[in-house]
Amino acid sequence: MILQRTIKKSITISGIGLHSGARINLKLRPAEANNGIVFHRTDGEQTVSIKASHENVIDTRMATVIGSRGMSVSTIEHFMAALAAFGIDNLHVDIDGPEVPVLDGSAAPFIREIQQAGISTLLQGRKFIAIRKPLEIIEGEKRISIIPSRFFRITFDIAFEHKAISVQQHSMKFTTETFCKDIAPARTFGFLHEVEFLKANGLARGGSLENAVVIDNDGVMNPEGLRFSDEFVRHKILDAFGDFSLIGHPILGHIRAFKAGHDLNAKMVQTILDSPSHWTYVEFSEQALREAKRANAGAFAIDLAWSKA
Repeated sequence: MILQRTIKKSITISGIGLHSGARINLKLRPAEANNGIVFHRTDGEQTVSIKASHENVIDTRMATVIGSRGMSVSTIEHFMAALAAFGIDNLHVDIDGPEVPVLDGSAAPFIREIQQAGISTLLQGRKFIAIRKPLEIIEGEKRISIIPSRFFRITFDIAFEHKAISVQQHSMKFTTETFCKDIAPARTFGFLHEVEFLKANGLARGGSLENAVVIDNDGVMNPEGLRFSDEFVRHKILDAFGDFSLIGHPILGHIRAFKAGHDLNAKMVQTILDSPSHWTYVEFSEQALREAKRANAGAFAIDLAWSKA
């Protein structure tokens, strides 16, 4: 995908907020090239616009939260991952509440809605961040690194003492098809005692077995079980995919993470941007762009487009 994209038509997505328990509506509207993904909080006295960008991240403790001018939008990572899966760079998102609806706790419902809206290719090239030298962050047992790669790949390891999770690893080389099939359906998860604590403190009011995998002492509580045997680590990849999209450009590099979460993802995004000697922008040649425009698809494989840069 070497041309920028938006959606073909406006759509509305409605659902319950994980923490507020309130019903929230998203209206997705097409946007012009170089607009970026912009959320518009419409439930205040005045509409406040917040660009989905690393510089607007204000909290990463339980979810990724962006904010501006005293307003915020929480739990954006699943939605951002779905947009990134289709290479959607430009979008207006009207939202009438403080958080993106949790839906079923995965990115799959967003994927279906975006497919229903359709994708529109814009006549403007994308700019890629190509990693040239490794970067790493280590915080105790947690670590995350990124190394050079001709593709975008994420390898994630998790380790929990609970028997339902234990040690899991999953690695994916990004394609839209692979993401939609193997990563998007993976749901958020949590332990029963954590959920009870959050609810006792006025959070997770919208949380249920319909929008999260919940684990108690005996194992997975959801009657339908897991969607994948390693659904937990796949969801971590989903979160990372959404978090790293906030860097503002597609990445050509291999992210490797162990016990990482939203906080470490955000710190690596900032580390990349603070280390310009470790990466370079890649913009494709006029010839490659002309070919993409003639095809009106912008869906060249990265290895083919790279050879024409």
